[in-house]
Amino acid sequence: MYLEHFDLKKYPFRTNPDPTFLWFSEKHKEALALLEYGMLKRDGFLLLTGDVGTGKTSLLRYLVKSTDASALIATVNNPGMPVIDFYNFLSEEFKLNRGFTDKADFLIHFKKFLLNAYSENNTVLLIIDEAQRLTHEELEEIRLLSNIELDDQKLITIFFVGQSELEAVLMNPENKAISQRISMSYHIQPLTESETRQYIVHRLIIAGAKRGIFTVDACKQIFAASGGIPRLINSICDCALLSGYVKDWRIVDSKAIAECQTDLKISIETAAKQKLTP
Repeated sequence: MYLEHFDLKKYPFRTNPDPTFLWFSEKHKEALALLEYGMLKRDGFLLLTGDVGTGKTSLLRYLVKSTDASALIATVNNPGMPVIDFYNFLSEEFKLNRGFTDKADFLIHFKKFLLNAYSENNTVLLIIDEAQRLTHEELEEIRLLSNIELDDQKLITIFFVGQSELEAVLMNPENKAISQRISMSYHIQPLTESETRQYIVHRLIIAGAKRGIFTVDACKQIFAASGGIPRLINSICDCALLSGYVKDWRIVDSKAIAECQTDLKISIETAAKQKLTP
């Protein structure tokens, strides 16, 4: 709708993860390096947390895409399914080519799968997204998978990925057995004001922008309104570009951002609270 008005070729601020627009801040690069190192070492359990919209999914997709082609990867995006369904889901993801009705039967075959992968020097990676939803019982089932190991070598690397409250879940005394096995963890912080401006400029350039569209004051207002959360930044910027088109503005200023805050019901106080959530 506003593409021609601002001389853009693509919509720059869609909220769905799009690798074309991928931009990592220093903190995202740190998280990626840490996770890649953990995979290389086969350290068992790795933990990645961050508030909603901070870029965890984009980072994971990039990690999976850049992982060696020989890696065997399963991603669970909706944990909380019954145990036998969880095992059958893993069987499908890892291409074990059979269904299971018995837990012991699955574990026997899964051990053979892991040993065979190790003998062929293939990394096995299990990603549990939205892991803050996991109950103690479900965490224990996942811990059972990590118990399949050699004397000196883990056979599977498990990523727990989730919102900030996941840390509290793992700190619960009943989950001590699994929290003590987490060898590496990283919490993704929101973007700084400078990073917010770089993020906006990057996405506009990828979308085909040949000139500046958002003023410096507008970027400052976007940072204040979003708390540096990329998903909120996208929503505000998209709203501002649409408003600019409707009102025939060529430049987006802080006034336009303030109007979008009202339209999207985003307050600076709300964004600040989200940014400061531990």
